[in-house]
Amino acid sequence: MPGVVHVAAAALIDPDDRVLLARRHPDSHQGGLWEFPGGKLKSGETVTDGLYRELHEELGIELSGHRPLIQVTHQYSDLRVLLDVHLVEAWHGEPIGREGQPLVWVARSALGDYPMPAADKPIVSALKLPAVYLITPPQVDRPITFLDALEASLQQGARLVQLRLFDITQSTLRELGRAACELCHGHQARVLLNGDPETAATIGADGVHLSSRALWAAKTRPVAAGHLLAASCHSPEDLDEAERLDADFALLSPVLPTRSHPDADPLGWDRFASWVSRANLPVYALGGMYPDLLATAWQHGGQGIAGIRGLWHGDLAA
Repeated sequence: MPGVVHVAAAALIDPDDRVLLARRHPDSHQGGLWEFPGGKLKSGETVTDGLYRELHEELGIELSGHRPLIQVTHQYSDLRVLLDVHLVEAWHGEPIGREGQPLVWVARSALGDYPMPAADKPIVSALKLPAVYLITPPQVDRPITFLDALEASLQQGARLVQLRLFDITQSTLRELGRAACELCHGHQARVLLNGDPETAATIGADGVHLSSRALWAAKTRPVAAGHLLAASCHSPEDLDEAERLDADFALLSPVLPTRSHPDADPLGWDRFASWVSRANLPVYALGGMYPDLLATAWQHGGQGIAGIRGLWHGDLAA
């Protein structure tokens, strides 16, 4: 990408699930702010090679395990940067500031307390999100059966849930929604309601998930800071609109053929990767997703996978 400074950066995660930040030298670009370790790629250097080199030069460590996290493009007043960020959970050696830069290990929930360059905002969002986004089946035959299946899904590790409850009365939605939110919060899982912000607040949800139609109808961000906002997207223009609304993340679908929408034209992984590479927010792959596709989603720029059929631990209609 001509005229762009290409940077390889690392989000190092220690055994206590803390993230390593380094402070930029006061006389450097964006000086004094905290950042994720890394640096500018040399001519002809791959992201992996640059990451290995930068972490050795900056921190004195040898990288041994990593995967893509997110790619971010940002235009500063004086500089355009492309950040290729990898999640790093395995290395040899103890990180030290070999260039005199202060280092600090920070809990993921506290990353917002450290002033960072504007380009790093989507990275923080990605680090605060899990790799799997569970969507509940839209039809509920029996609330108790629905809640039992939700409980089983939470026990299997679901930590981010979209309540997608259609064709029920408003009173049932509120009653079932409150029970579902309470159940999720008991497992330290966050909940987004596919619906209006008022109902989401009433049931105690952590945010709102917008359909693509609701995404384009919204003029401003419909939830307050501190609450999650997500959107369903099916095109690059949808992703741009989600970014304009300051959504925390998006879904992009359908990536693969699905039984629920057999006539839909799937994107395929290459088109998914192309569209996601231009989006400055975390994006989950939706459509035909199962847990064994998680690594594939990561390698194509995704935050992870989202779905119902492949992730819900309960009976589904054929």
